[in-house]
Amino acid sequence: MRIARVQFEGGIYTARIEGETAHLLEGDLFDRPIEMGRAVPLAQVRLLVPSVPTKVVAIGINYKSHAGERPAPGEPQGFLKAPSSLIAQGEAIVLPPDSTNVHMEAEVVAVIGRRAHAISEAEVDAHVFGYTAGNDVSERDWQKSDLQWLRAKSSDTFTAVGPWIETDLKPEAITVAGRINGRVQQESDTSLLIHSVRKCIAHISRYVTLEPGDLIFTGTPGQTAAIVDGDVCEVEVGGVGVLRNPVRRG
Repeated sequence: MRIARVQFEGGIYTARIEGETAHLLEGDLFDRPIEMGRAVPLAQVRLLVPSVPTKVVAIGINYKSHAGERPAPGEPQGFLKAPSSLIAQGEAIVLPPDSTNVHMEAEVVAVIGRRAHAISEAEVDAHVFGYTAGNDVSERDWQKSDLQWLRAKSSDTFTAVGPWIETDLKPEAITVAGRINGRVQQESDTSLLIHSVRKCIAHISRYVTLEPGDLIFTGTPGQTAAIVDGDVCEVEVGGVGVLRNPVRRG
């Protein structure tokens, strides 16, 4: 099932997406919302970030193809991205005026559905609502020069997520591809993660309690490339669809 948050006629709704139709739902996203009996064309709604997270956690260096010559980390390496950096399907990635080397990072993103504290890997699936596509936009020069990654990873618009959540995926082998202006730059699947999705989520929950709606970026594969004003970034996740965002200079 594909579940989205949408804006329609001035209101914000949960919606079940079926083909080109959005079926509006009533109730909490994570507590079995019910059908309102109202279906509207998908083209008439505005897709929002699929959840409202208290936190966004991303895993660094989690594909061997991305690690390159760097040693694989012995355990998942998580870092935080500010929720204020979130944007939805179709919204622009805005390059800060003083940025010089901004890259896109295509990732599979897990959406937490139940509060998770110190859970085991075997318990992870029961706490994940579903999966979506994410773009962990990163300013590489700032990553190298700054003591912390605040502006490199959490500048406004540097976390694109969507277009919706697919609830019927298992994390063993979800495909992910990143494209710039239609050209494939990254391509892999989660079977090639250094640390599995379940291991990452269980590890994070040992130290940081995860709440419904929280987003877990599971790592980016291969070699990334710079994006510039006028580009279009696409992240395609198998079973979910395509997250598409234009790029413009701030």
